[in-house]
Amino acid sequence: MKNIKHKELIQKCCEQNLEAQSKVYQLFADKLFAVCLKYSRNYQDAEDNLQDSFLIIFSKIQQYKFKGSFEGWLKRITIHTTIQKYRNKMPLELVGEVPNNADEDINIDDFSFSIDVLLECIQKLPDRYRLVFNLYVLDEYSHKEIAELLNISEGTSKSNLSRARKIVRQKLENYKERNSN
Repeated sequence: MKNIKHKELIQKCCEQNLEAQSKVYQLFADKLFAVCLKYSRNYQDAEDNLQDSFLIIFSKIQQYKFKGSFEGWLKRITIHTTIQKYRNKMPLELVGEVPNNADEDINIDDFSFSIDVLLECIQKLPDRYRLVFNLYVLDEYSHKEIAELLNISEGTSKSNLSRARKIVRQKLENYKERNSN
């Protein structure tokens, strides 16, 4: 039943029905805002990125072919829109490859952190590191996909991930030290 409602809603959006667009916004804004927060520098940027994403979603909604989940399609557009914004602003970063240890995991099993603390650490990463970290760790993109999306080499993606993990680990260890008293 839910898919039938979504299909009707999507078809009305294709006809630029404002009520249907408003309904799609209401249904998915919170989830897509969470995606924007992961990839944005701050709350205000995330709000701007959400609005930009919905503008693109509604301009391309007729391209959705009802294959796969509609929410997944929306999420992918949101990720691409947000990353494209930073890609246009990012200066070219030449980062050497880090062999062998690029895929080492952050082992936080020994620590106890709230999700807010972890997200704050990730949010404070430099843009390129944050984007690679989120794409690889949280959204399970491959290094090849990340390289294509960010116009970098796979080696740079691996290197940025490795450095991001080290920074996050250090921030979490510092947090633990400050709060263990």
